[in-house]
Amino acid sequence: MSVHSMDSTALAMGRTPSAGGSGGAGGPSGAGRAAPARDPAWVGRLAWAVTVVVLLWPLGVATEFRPWVFFERDNLKVTRDFLASFLPLAHDAEFLLMVARESWRTVAMATVGVTLALFLAIPLSLISTRVLSVSALSGRMAALPAVVRTAARWVLIVLRSIPELVWALVFVRVVGLGPTAGVLAIALTYGGMLGKVYGEILESGEPHPTQTLLRNGSGRLQAFFWGLLPTNAGELTSYTVYRWECAIRSSVVLGFVGAGGLGQQLDNSMKMFNGGEVATMLLVFVALVALADRTSAWLRKALA
Repeated sequence: MSVHSMDSTALAMGRTPSAGGSGGAGGPSGAGRAAPARDPAWVGRLAWAVTVVVLLWPLGVATEFRPWVFFERDNLKVTRDFLASFLPLAHDAEFLLMVARESWRTVAMATVGVTLALFLAIPLSLISTRVLSVSALSGRMAALPAVVRTAARWVLIVLRSIPELVWALVFVRVVGLGPTAGVLAIALTYGGMLGKVYGEILESGEPHPTQTLLRNGSGRLQAFFWGLLPTNAGELTSYTVYRWECAIRSSVVLGFVGAGGLGQQLDNSMKMFNGGEVATMLLVFVALVALADRTSAWLRKALA
């Protein structure tokens, strides 16, 4: 039968012939199917949106969150006056020298605090990591290692549960005003944070190389250095540098309770209503955080 005869037959039966003899609009290809008039999932999305609003509303009421007060006339005037006090920036030589000295002290406080935190976090994370347990290779960890692992996890919980600000208040009373209180506060709180995340990173990695080393008589440290560390070094380094950046921010806050550094000078300038000095120190603080961010990016690239 010719193509002309097949097309005539299709027209007589009420069907439109398709190009190249393939299936029509209602065929398997689905060509020419009309698009839906509305999003078929809009009901579910609307339901989730309403649920979120219903759940968040009592939380906003409990916290007395009223963002519209920012736009009241009196509050707008206060905001304008406060921002206007930031100009001109303080830039005399003596003040800038003091800011440079206290900025260096702030970075030193954060660095030493994170370094001490590593001495807490690394052994506790290795103890609490199940993948490094020899007894767990058979499926169930022995009683004594399980107790030690649980104890290490509870130590990490206690360390990170107490905010560094509270630790700083304690150590200011013990060792007096100055950066030492800030260093110890950062070391304890960040030791708990780093240990917890280190353990989660190590346990979420590929366990096969580590388990193979342990089954063949390797020690736990050997299994860590040759099995776990090579595959997780980038993520561990990135998080450590991020925590160092957070420690710089924390050291500024700790200065408000007498822990020294740039935060203590910022507190003094705010109490004296010297907006120019406050603005200069805030810009230096932004530069410190940007430096930490660039350092993190460089280390990730070097370890890639």
